[in-house]
Amino acid sequence: MKMKSLHRTVLLSLLAVAGSAAFASPVFAQDAAGCARQFEVAQRLDMESFRDYDQETWLASHDDRAVTVFASGAKRIGIDAIAQVMASHFANREAKWSWTELYRVVDGCHSAVILYDTIYEIPRIGFRQHALTSVSYTHDGNKWLSIADQGTPLP
Repeated sequence: MKMKSLHRTVLLSLLAVAGSAAFASPVFAQDAAGCARQFEVAQRLDMESFRDYDQETWLASHDDRAVTVFASGAKRIGIDAIAQVMASHFANREAKWSWTELYRVVDGCHSAVILYDTIYEIPRIGFRQHALTSVSYTHDGNKWLSIADQGTPLP
């Protein structure tokens, strides 16, 4: 965990050096191009922190009101419920998560959605799930947060 905190600290420091301190500024947030750049960082952090088992960063990238609908049809509402069901992913650290972006829409500084082709595997138990996963984001005036994701299984 210390390495993940160090990784996050280094990443945030690099972003600040690159001038991204403005990402938290409401003035920056009102610029559509700036919001699109900010979104690129936020969505990448969301996906990579899940892949890299960085639970703290992953949870911080979600709105408290987030909803997840799994490919199985199960749903969890609220970040606490999502965190509870995903706890084993972060604790066991054995799943492999990969994705390919298929489609993206960023609506200024309001909302965004990305459609991914995803694969979630746990080789030890022979589990492999191929799905289309749609992730929606909202902008709270300062930053982008994941607010909804839904997976649809593929053969």
